[in-house]
Amino acid sequence: MAETDRTEYRLENLSCANCAMKFEKNVSRLPHVEAATVNFGASKLSFAGDATVGELESAGAFDGIRVVPVSQRKPTQKTPFFKRRENIVSLISLVFLLAGLFLSNKYGETNVTAIALFAIAIVVGGTSMFIDGLKNLVRLEFDMNTLMTIAIIGAAIIGEWREAAVVVLLFAISEALESYSMNKARQSISSLVDIAPPSATIRRNGETFELPTEDIRVGDVLIVKPGQKIAMDGTVQSGYSTVNQAAITGESVPVIKEIDDTVFAGTLNEEGSLEVTVTKLVEDTTIAKIIHLVEDAQAEKAPSQQFIDKFAKYYTPAIIVIAALTAVIPPLLGADWQTWIYQGLAVLVVGCPCALVVSTPVAIVTAIGNAARQGVLIKGGVHLEEMGHIKTVAFDKTGTLTKGYPEVTDIITANGVEEAQLLQSVAAVERLSQHPLARALVNASEARSLEVMQAENFQSVTGKGAVADVGGKKVSVGSLRWMEELTELPKDAKTTAATMQTEGKSVMGAVIDGVFAGLFAVADPVRVESKLVLDRLKEIGVDTTVMLTGDDPKTAQAIAARLGIDDVRAGLMPEDKLIAIRELSEGKKRVAMVGDGINDAPALAAASVGIAMGGAGTDAALETADIALMADDLEQLPYTVKLSRKTLRTIKENIMFAVGLKIAALLLVIPGWLTLWIAIFADMGATLLVVLNSLRLMRIQK
Repeated sequence: MAETDRTEYRLENLSCANCAMKFEKNVSRLPHVEAATVNFGASKLSFAGDATVGELESAGAFDGIRVVPVSQRKPTQKTPFFKRRENIVSLISLVFLLAGLFLSNKYGETNVTAIALFAIAIVVGGTSMFIDGLKNLVRLEFDMNTLMTIAIIGAAIIGEWREAAVVVLLFAISEALESYSMNKARQSISSLVDIAPPSATIRRNGETFELPTEDIRVGDVLIVKPGQKIAMDGTVQSGYSTVNQAAITGESVPVIKEIDDTVFAGTLNEEGSLEVTVTKLVEDTTIAKIIHLVEDAQAEKAPSQQFIDKFAKYYTPAIIVIAALTAVIPPLLGADWQTWIYQGLAVLVVGCPCALVVSTPVAIVTAIGNAARQGVLIKGGVHLEEMGHIKTVAFDKTGTLTKGYPEVTDIITANGVEEAQLLQSVAAVERLSQHPLARALVNASEARSLEVMQAENFQSVTGKGAVADVGGKKVSVGSLRWMEELTELPKDAKTTAATMQTEGKSVMGAVIDGVFAGLFAVADPVRVESKLVLDRLKEIGVDTTVMLTGDDPKTAQAIAARLGIDDVRAGLMPEDKLIAIRELSEGKKRVAMVGDGINDAPALAAASVGIAMGGAGTDAALETADIALMADDLEQLPYTVKLSRKTLRTIKENIMFAVGLKIAALLLVIPGWLTLWIAIFADMGATLLVVLNSLRLMRIQK
């Protein structure tokens, strides 16, 4: 069935990874449903087929799961933490447990009333867990509920009622805390849904009225007042204002918007009024694509998570075998049966793989959410992990390390001509020229607010330049070779021109009424932040930086020398960049490629991680790259590398916490010191350490 035929819902109150797996199975078993998938990180359900909301909520009734449409924008009625059924049940269980503890301390552990109170506490607090555990036991599916059910029933059988009741309560608390912590990790993603307003004022066919965003059509005109959020992607039709784009691009400084500029849904109009022509439907806006891609990223399992999932399949049965051997072998050698059966049950509790299962996904979800808030779109845990291993970063030059358009960098005057007069005259000629460098001279004149002069009798000289009459004088501008045909160039001008050319600049000359008037150097200027970014990459462990460009080798070498780039490969076609990436990747080396997402698509695809600049304005960048720097801000690159490496370290720490605490608890079996209380605290402690350690990733900033 096609992807478009799938139905999606958002889920509320989804508390744990195990609950997500169970809910997915329950939905798959509905009569008219197939291929159901639950994305635990994004808290979403996707399935092919047909089912009512009532049927879906019945399938999730065991966890109090509520199902709401993906498009629903109004605030949903979320169940408060202390009003959730399982938490109320845990509180009632606690009351009976405390009463039982009071009586057992006063009259002894064999007191019938105390045992009855412990039994009620166990039944009240653990009924849903027992039902799931017994069902799984029948199917030979060994998850956390199965292990806990065996352990608690076993403890009751051997008379350890008090500890069985305490374990039920502690397990419930552990599950509730895991749910709370996971919801905190999800907040950075779920908040994206509410960035864009649900309705907007539009003008259509001369009439002005308010509409829900899903009813707004391409071509409608949005009326955006100061202080309002922009509801749809579009282009400014009239007005002038500054717009805060932090929600989309991570830019902290508002951006000036005027006629024909692009604006994005979810951004904040600050000062002036704007009229915006809608260019995309609500489901196609940049923010909608970001949300979709981030949620897909959460569903994609990272390599470490895939390993842990496979490991857990063998780990759980192994724990059951170890527990059985612990309970049986020492008594067969003459030890006390009750003592070692108790130890075996404690091993089962210690062995719950809860902390191990959440060690990776909670870190991945937190990191991807943090990156999205900073204007970096990471399209999956696999790319986040790969980025953490990167030692070589290759850059496209134009538009990545440089601004991507030519600017006048030097103006050298001669024979008494003033700079403003020279630039004014040359700009008048170049306004009529189609040459790529002409715009740079016109822009330089406009940047200085020079008076616009009119040119007459314009003539383009192919391969040489252009000539026209400006203010009664004949002005020629073009290549130095042509200038030498028109007049004699001073020796110092030739020397200066040669020096600027070695710096990677294109040099033009100007002649006014047959007299040499001056030189202009034009170049694609290096971004101000490029040098700082490259230095920071070296500081955080990137060994090699490479420039891949189709530009002239001299220009490339000059820029590389200024930036401190290690390896330069110039004069490359797109297919040559692909070959270069493959060469850099030899020997299983991990290489990241940074480009514009369109011309560099082959190289981006071949790299271990493809990073696109300017994702907010380029659909192709969002689609082709593994990571998109939404604000076209190169300074987001060191942050992304730092975040990825910190995430890798966090995952390793999580696994060490999860495994280390369990090993420490299991070692207590040797002297016979392991108790059910210690076992549940070891399991709960490992889970909390893992979750809290992962949430630290939310603090990492640019």
